[in-house]
Amino acid sequence: MSRNAALFALLCLVWGLTFLPVRIASAHTSPLLLAAARFVIAGGLLLLWAGRDAGKVPRAAWPRLIGTALLVNTANYAFLFWGAAHAPSGLSAIVNMATIPIWTLIAVRLIEAEAVTGRRILAIALGTAGLGFLFGQRLSGGVGSGDALEAWGLASVAFGTLCYCIGAVLSRPIAGTMPTLTLASWQTAIGAAGLIVVTLALEPVGAAELAGLLAWPVAPALAFLVGAGSLIGFTIFIRLLRDWGAFGAGLYAFVSPVIAVIAGVLLLDEPFGRSEAIGAALMFAAAAIALRR
Repeated sequence: MSRNAALFALLCLVWGLTFLPVRIASAHTSPLLLAAARFVIAGGLLLLWAGRDAGKVPRAAWPRLIGTALLVNTANYAFLFWGAAHAPSGLSAIVNMATIPIWTLIAVRLIEAEAVTGRRILAIALGTAGLGFLFGQRLSGGVGSGDALEAWGLASVAFGTLCYCIGAVLSRPIAGTMPTLTLASWQTAIGAAGLIVVTLALEPVGAAELAGLLAWPVAPALAFLVGAGSLIGFTIFIRLLRDWGAFGAGLYAFVSPVIAVIAGVLLLDEPFGRSEAIGAALMFAAAAIALRR
């Protein structure tokens, strides 16, 4: 196995397992506070890692950098963490990772007016059908049921992912004006500031809540999200982008959700039946079509 193949396997494992600590930790602390803590720590570490390159942001790029950071990290992870706290971790991973190529197609069309081909329409249709299988059975239980709450959680994950994709497309004009690590570190740090504002506005945060971040099982979950999910995962992904290109690096979207589902079923006894399998298959097919060169 080549070095990059081994790193790809590690990336799939790490990002496939990130939904598990979110689900576990959110049972003991606010998911918004958890997201804010993750990005405060990760943002600070990434800025330190960037070093002198952190100052290489053109003045004209700052407005777009701030706006995209609020989409890519603040809006995305506020909705994603809340959703992942209320839905099975495996299904959250499928909705998040399999919809990225689909939402990106839509965002590119709306923002950059790129032509919509028949292949892209098919991808969007399959992805929509897949979401229908995941949501339909849950909503049929009624708005007040636990299954309905799971459906709202998955919808929150999907909307957060849409925010991420819009922000990613809007980031393209400034991506070439600064080092990749500079862009990522500032988007993370600014996103963290936004998450702090959102958390303070919506959740009671005091000494007890902050101390809870250092307690079991929140502390190890947070450490995994920062160390493995943000730092190790990001480092590997940037290397694979350089060596394999966007298509090759993006193939984690087909492997990581499978790992997330297996982990959720084995460790949290999460359900995964026929409707979930059909929905996942349709969404993976949509993502494969969307990712085709």
